[in-house]
Amino acid sequence: MNDLEKQTPAPRRKAAIALAALALALLAAGVVPRLQASRALAAQTATQSTLTVAVVRPQPAPASQDLVLPGAATPFADAAIYARTSGYIAHWYTDIGTHVKAGQVLADIAAPDLDAQLRAARADEASAQAAYNYAKTTAQRWQTMLASQSVAQQDADAKLSDMQTRQAALAAAQANVARLAELVSYEKVTAPFDGVVTARDVDVGALVTAGGTPGAPSSTNELFHLSQTQTLRVFVDVPQDDAADVTPATEAWLTTQQYPGRRFTAHVARSAGAIDPTSRTLRVEIDVDNADGALLPGGYVQAHLALKTTTPALDVPVTALLFRADGVTVATVDAAGKVLLKPVHLGRDFGTHVEVTSGLSANDRVIDNPGDSISNGEPVSIAATTKAAQS
Repeated sequence: MNDLEKQTPAPRRKAAIALAALALALLAAGVVPRLQASRALAAQTATQSTLTVAVVRPQPAPASQDLVLPGAATPFADAAIYARTSGYIAHWYTDIGTHVKAGQVLADIAAPDLDAQLRAARADEASAQAAYNYAKTTAQRWQTMLASQSVAQQDADAKLSDMQTRQAALAAAQANVARLAELVSYEKVTAPFDGVVTARDVDVGALVTAGGTPGAPSSTNELFHLSQTQTLRVFVDVPQDDAADVTPATEAWLTTQQYPGRRFTAHVARSAGAIDPTSRTLRVEIDVDNADGALLPGGYVQAHLALKTTTPALDVPVTALLFRADGVTVATVDAAGKVLLKPVHLGRDFGTHVEVTSGLSANDRVIDNPGDSISNGEPVSIAATTKAAQS
């Protein structure tokens, strides 16, 4: 073997190694990017499969709650005024909107027949008085003669009995005079209390009859309608869950659309003391001072009651609640970053947030706006810093 033949295998090996290196380089250039893309896709898929949630921390619930209830302002006293004596209206003195005082004359009724009856009754009373005086004098005289045995006992007793009969007749006549005098006094129709006349249903010459239907403002026998508006009553129905928190010390005020931004100071006057079995509510009366006449009786108002509690619980947004078949549930994130569903009991409703009386602790991370499909043990990632539950 000559020298050329001995040197041939070395260049061939180098060429083969170079070709192999080139093939490996080309292979790496095509495979490595695919592997990297595959790994990136897998990481992205894993990230997207993990639910991202926002969490809130339960906060202490407010000690006071503003309970708003609808109501209607009604007069503190309201009366339909009827004629107690039959006759014709001789004159009326007050029209609608007139403020009157107790005892003020509203109208005069002309009843000449009643006046005549009173005069006749007084004449009968005078006759009975004279007959009684004569019988009394006679009885005393006969008792004196009986003491000297000038007359019989039976005759003296008869005179005494006649005096007693005349006395009874006088009492009856006096009672009749008093009755008719009382009826005559009703010829002047007066206001029973301080208030404002809200209706006048009579005019001069109108015939009115005694009596009427109490509590029926539309009755044709009604003369006037009087309302006491210095103080107004507002009746509201408090739900059973809040009834125990309403006491005479509860702060109350009224608002109305006619006076935006104005609060009318009021107070809880009394309550029914029993739950209505039909509506499951407590009837509460709220009184408000209306000396300036700003509130009109019959108007719609909103009653605000500041209900206070000495043991407020925790507070979470209503968006954190899940309503499942087994009750109300809250989804939390445990230390391992997984979902932990907790059943809770609700207390007061504040509108956008609600009180949780049991089932949560102040350190729980509560998921806000959880999906309906969220389940126990599901891994999640927290997207935002824990925020306060209350606004």
